[in-house]
Amino acid sequence: MWTDPRITGFLNLMLAALRPAPGLRRIALALAFGAITHLAFAAGVLAMIAAMFFGMSESLGRVPQPWAWLANAMLIVQFPLLHSLFLTRQGGKLLARLVPGPHGATLSTTTYALIASVQLLALFTLWTPSGIIWWQAEGAVFWALCTAYALSWLLLLKASFDAGAEVQSGALGWMSLMARIKPRFPDMPTRGLFRVIRQPIYVAFALTLWTVPVWTPDQVLLATSYTAYCLFAPRLKERRFAARYGDRFARYRAAVPYAVPRLTRRTPDAQ
Repeated sequence: MWTDPRITGFLNLMLAALRPAPGLRRIALALAFGAITHLAFAAGVLAMIAAMFFGMSESLGRVPQPWAWLANAMLIVQFPLLHSLFLTRQGGKLLARLVPGPHGATLSTTTYALIASVQLLALFTLWTPSGIIWWQAEGAVFWALCTAYALSWLLLLKASFDAGAEVQSGALGWMSLMARIKPRFPDMPTRGLFRVIRQPIYVAFALTLWTVPVWTPDQVLLATSYTAYCLFAPRLKERRFAARYGDRFARYRAAVPYAVPRLTRRTPDAQ
């Protein structure tokens, strides 16, 4: 276990952050960014879990109809648009400039996680419910769906760990700044769930959309929109991986399916 790069990489980063190089302002900035980002991340995820559990029927948005559907559509669109924009080369440069001073580039992964967390928090707290409930599970079906919903979230947590917990949580940037080192991204993920499919994070996220015990027009709109995003957005990610890793990613892509596991698995030769 202690030789697993998914664990050793994060542990080494944490140890480096616990022994920060001198620089009071830099340390204060790193700690402040880390605290704000992780609080926003926790709030966004909890808001998402709770809102979808009730089929988007409970939220704080109060936009009058028919404008509520337009406002909700804008809330849906804003997340994938910015999320994908900041992953482009130009978006990355913009992201590095959002924090004034010399540390913007180092903090860019944390800034990215902070923005994504605020976007999720806005989506799931500012949504205006339609007030229509089509179906609500009861009895054994309710508990079965609750179990499936919880397992989907656990699968998403596992996939995020396999992809690199320091990046997915936003810790890479602020911990690197604490230690005054250049952020070091995890290697191309091929372990854990990435041995089964190439896009386990997106698949797990899609599963959380469809295992809720309450169904409304709101949840259907959210689930269909973001499932489409989960199917097509990773294509852009794979283009970046192909450019970065070349033949290594080509071999991995040939051995591992995109989103649906094979009945018989080939071992990816991605080393």
